[in-house]
Amino acid sequence: MLVLSRNIGESIIIGDHIEISVLDVQGDTIKLGIEAPRSLSVHRKEVYDEIQAANREASKHLPTAEQLIKLRHKQE
Repeated sequence: MLVLSRNIGESIIIGDHIEISVLDVQGDTIKLGIEAPRSLSVHRKEVYDEIQAANREASKHLPTAEQLIKLRHKQE
């Protein structure tokens, strides 16, 4: 892991298209600004973890190919 120190108003660049700026620091809270292409999703880690858990749970309930074939035959 790369560890960097930045002050308010300073930034880091990731690749060619992502800039993370330190906007404010108040106590233990750091406010960051993130400029990235809209094609990249940017989430707080706890939100990302919730999305991943929901996706895993949803994938458990996907029908199998056999179930889809049976359903199609019932509709015909």
